[in-house]
Amino acid sequence: IKCNVYPTDASETRTVAFVHPDLGIGGAERLVVDAAVGLQTLGHKIVVYTSHHDPTHCFEETRNGLLKIKVFGDFFPRSIMGRFHILFATMRGVYLALAIVLTQQRYDVLFVDQLSSPIPILRLCGSRIIFYCHFPDLALSGRRDGLKRVYRVLFDAVEEWTTLMAHDILVNSHFTAGVFKSTFRNARGVSPQVLHPCINTAAYDTAPLVEQETELSRTVRGHVTLVSINRFERKKNIALALHAFGLLKDKMAQLHQGGGKGGCAGPAFGDVRLVIAGGYDGRVR
Repeated sequence: IKCNVYPTDASETRTVAFVHPDLGIGGAERLVVDAAVGLQTLGHKIVVYTSHHDPTHCFEETRNGLLKIKVFGDFFPRSIMGRFHILFATMRGVYLALAIVLTQQRYDVLFVDQLSSPIPILRLCGSRIIFYCHFPDLALSGRRDGLKRVYRVLFDAVEEWTTLMAHDILVNSHFTAGVFKSTFRNARGVSPQVLHPCINTAAYDTAPLVEQETELSRTVRGHVTLVSINRFERKKNIALALHAFGLLKDKMAQLHQGGGKGGCAGPAFGDVRLVIAGGYDGRVR
């Protein structure tokens, strides 16, 4: 990644702070934890700032003392009666940024993840700022009728403005890079770099556990299995997997009826399984 952040001398120690809105259990949190642990292993000094961290609902590295975690702004509600999520998320982000600027040390690099609202204030630190964009919130907000349309105009503008204030922008896939460019109209000339989330390979260094008979193993044994792993939350659009599965049924039926060239000798739809799995956060409405 060419973001002019890393020292010429790879042995030089840098101070790096990660800024993440909610340090729970999810793909974004896993990325932050793995990146923080990786840099710390290389000898850099790491701190993770967040607006919420529940020791009973988080990754082990954030509660066993391996990473230094600092929380500011957890007193803000997530919403009021299930509404105004983006308003309170922005308020929490701004408060977190103010706390970092006014009470914390200066860092060489600030890695801002998921929520861009802290960036303008964090620019006051004089640090190099990297923003990691998982997916523009502007493209996830759903239907915009009546007052919500007016309400979202402001926050969409804020999201675009604050995102483009980062020195370097990273995205998690080429697909997200395309959505970024089509969503943020003022981002002409800005080409986010793709940095795929890493994995901790240590989990594969040990021998696998002896396979046990489970409901899942009985379900998928001998079948073609499609897997959708997501948090159970509306914006994850799990219905898309069901819709695609339905299209697959029709397509396979056509192939087996000879709709394709010479028909199809592959598995029938009855041999295909769709497994939908993921966690659920009771705070999400």
